[in-house]
Amino acid sequence: MKTATEDLIHEHKAIQHALNILERMSERIENNGDADSSDINSFLAFLIEFADKCHHGKEEDFLFPALEKAGIKKEGGPIGAMLSEHTQGRNYLKQMQNSILNSKVDKPLFIQASKDYISLMRSHIQKENNVLFPLVDIKLSVSEQNDLYEKFENHEENVIGKGRHEELHNILETLAGKYLDLDITAHH
Repeated sequence: MKTATEDLIHEHKAIQHALNILERMSERIENNGDADSSDINSFLAFLIEFADKCHHGKEEDFLFPALEKAGIKKEGGPIGAMLSEHTQGRNYLKQMQNSILNSKVDKPLFIQASKDYISLMRSHIQKENNVLFPLVDIKLSVSEQNDLYEKFENHEENVIGKGRHEELHNILETLAGKYLDLDITAHH
């Protein structure tokens, strides 16, 4: 059985993959003005459902309260900092959503919001993987971690639905094929 932190780290890998795709998408828009609003909408749906509702939801609804119960302060501590960054990330996602109006993309708004989001999330993931999660592994017992993992699994099913996790990964892979692979061949 995976621990709660292993589950979150595994999800971080998918989010980092998504950030690489978003970076290419944004670069392509910046370099040649090619903005596919349906790709952007699919991508934002992935980020909102997977990264925010599912992943951040697990942290906010279960992990952070468990850490508080274990004596980690919310205000002025790592939990407060992570919550603040989750809020900031949601603001950038909202800006990216707002950059699309009737299938037209406000390119400067999308590019800036995506760059801000990528920068924030890469730094956020580093902090969680290197500071917060090792703290979790120290503060929470194996049985507490197992209990959290069970809650994570239920959350996933309740919040995004059975099988949706796989669908979201398929969306990501389709976009990866379009944005990562194509750019690699274009440089040859």
